[in-house]
This record gives sequence, C-alpha cells and structure tokens, in this order.
Amino acid sequence: MSLDRVKVRISRVSEMFSDIPLPSYMTPGSAGMDLFAAVEDYVVINPMAVILVPTNVRIELPSGYEAQVRPRSGLAANHKIMMLNSPGTIDSDFRGEIKVVLFNIGDNPFRINRGDRIAQMVVARYASVEWEESNSISDTIRGSGGFGSTGK
Repeated sequence: MSLDRVKVRISRVSEMFSDIPLPSYMTPGSAGMDLFAAVEDYVVINPMAVILVPTNVRIELPSGYEAQVRPRSGLAANHKIMMLNSPGTIDSDFRGEIKVVLFNIGDNPFRINRGDRIAQMVVARYASVEWEESNSISDTIRGSGGFGSTGK
C-alpha cells in the first residue's frame, strides 16, 4: 500500500540550532514526526509549572492541511510531562515558529536537553465547513446519547 505524500516547505528560525534535527518519523509506520527541543543547553520544568519549548522550525502547509502537535506518550507515562493544548493545531496560514506547551504534573523537576524529543506532529487534511441551518436534523440509533452511552 502506498501512502499519500504532500510536500511542505520548512525553514529554521535560527542557524544557531542547525544541529537540531528537522521533524522526522522514527519508524516507517509512524503517523507522527517527532519535534525536538531547540534550547541553548537545557531547560527545567518544575512541578506544576508550564513552559513553552521552541522547536526552531516554521512550516508552510498547503491550504486544506493542518498540523496537529500531540504529546509523546513516553514523557507522560515515564515522567508525568503533559502537553496542555493537546492537540495543538497549526493552521495552513500560520508562519511562526512551532512551540510546544509542556506541563509537569509530577513531583520532581524535569530537565529537557537541547535536541530532546518533546512532541509529535501529524499533518492531516481537513474539510472546510459551510453551515446549512435547519429546523431539524436526521435521527440515528444513538440519537443524543453521549458521555459513555455506547459502552452499555
């Protein structure tokens, strides 16, 4: 099976971090590309603190695409490091540096070193919606059941 590929322009914000890898897939079956910390040496996230970690990359997504920035499961499971706005959305018209909002819910400070993998990024197509207001919508078996209603 062949995967769809879309070409996306990417640029580094600063040559100071040219040693930091561009976002990359770690295995052939990966949906997400790892994002890397572009910090001078290291930063520390204290317990119950939030920091914004730069990646030193900007991207130019084609119209109809978004990039979703998602947490890395290993950071959450092993170190209690979460991503606050998960998933973060990078819109096709955003041209700023991609940064990751990390939160330490653990009891110990956590150190992020230069070049550490801090998040994943998935590029996906999306559809734009044009609302068609109506007085009614079709019914389904599920209806308005939510919040666990299908787990019966």
